[in-house]
Amino acid sequence: MEKKMMILGASALQVPAIKKAKEMGYQVILVDYDENAVGFPLADVKLIVSTLDQEEVYRQALLYQPDVVLTSTSDGPVRTAAYVNEKLGKKPDLSYEDSLCATIKSHMRNRLKENNVPIPEYHAVSDYEAFKEAVWKLNGYCIVKPADNAGSRGVQLVDVREYLTEAVANVHAAESKLQEMYAYSKENSRNGIVMVEEFMNGPEVSVESMTVDGETQILTITDKYITPPPYFVELAHCEPSMLAEEVQEQIKKVTLQAVKAIRLQNGPSHTEIKVTKDGPKVVELAARLGGDFITSRLVPLSTGIDMVGASVELAAGEKINISRKWNKGAVIHFIQAGEGIVEKITVPEEVYRLKGVEEVVIYDKAGEHLAGTKSSNDRLGHVITSAETAKEAMEIGKKALEMIGSF
Repeated sequence: MEKKMMILGASALQVPAIKKAKEMGYQVILVDYDENAVGFPLADVKLIVSTLDQEEVYRQALLYQPDVVLTSTSDGPVRTAAYVNEKLGKKPDLSYEDSLCATIKSHMRNRLKENNVPIPEYHAVSDYEAFKEAVWKLNGYCIVKPADNAGSRGVQLVDVREYLTEAVANVHAAESKLQEMYAYSKENSRNGIVMVEEFMNGPEVSVESMTVDGETQILTITDKYITPPPYFVELAHCEPSMLAEEVQEQIKKVTLQAVKAIRLQNGPSHTEIKVTKDGPKVVELAARLGGDFITSRLVPLSTGIDMVGASVELAAGEKINISRKWNKGAVIHFIQAGEGIVEKITVPEEVYRLKGVEEVVIYDKAGEHLAGTKSSNDRLGHVITSAETAKEAMEIGKKALEMIGSF
């Protein structure tokens, strides 16, 4: 009898996992709320269902009886996959309880704190008064983010320090500013909880890892380049990290602590870390593959490891090979959005002829009105480059961006 794999999500970032499942001979059941999701043409069974609707996904799983239920690069469906696998009586690679700690920032912070993993000071709030109190506790300078969203949605820097140095009466002048910021993060929070966190200065990285039978192996460290405040949108990722070896060892130690605290048994993880003056601290941890084409494109180009394929094989109960084959550089640059209505974005032919350019993709944004790059949804396209070293790949990418221009 043909084996079945239910994959939660059919977006472009899920397509590599879908193709791998097909290659392995699985009948693929795809779940996505978007009937036009790009992965649906690859499906054997197409289910137009929200991947966050746990009960409906479970109902569909009872009907189709998949051998494997998984997701690839999205946080919310990690919870749904864990929920459905537990309800179906399958051995959990991540329990439902632990999946909450890997996807909801308030749960995550609490679990990491309980296990003495280095993290910033934080407050989880659900109303404006508590939000305001938390901001003042952090001296009017902090990061605010939704507890359960991704892609930099609703993330911003709060800086009302000026009101702390003036007359007390002027504190009220910050009220409208704080209310606006709270509303922005709150409207992006599915469960209504907003995180108020200590602002961490320093380089940011993500760590791409794979856990097999409770043992975690770090595959690579990715340097991250982000828009300046008040929004924090990722504009480039570079592998391997160009940080000092000593710093990278500290990052690896903290990552292993974090993954152990989340209790992941089998599967990939993507841990974001800031290197502060007090050492590396965890920004977030995801029990899934890294998005932004990090694991689908950069990891294979820089290491030769097929991390997407390995994650699907592992979910299917097969042995995996995650041995590094080479050490090269790979970078993705995203094209920033300006302000106004997007018309036509033209890529000069010379860009495609640059040695080291692996891929240039322009997202379909024609006719959209953008107000700058406030979340990953506002980015206009990307350029992927590779070379013998990370520094060389980075320089090629910068050159390509200059040739494309700004919009």
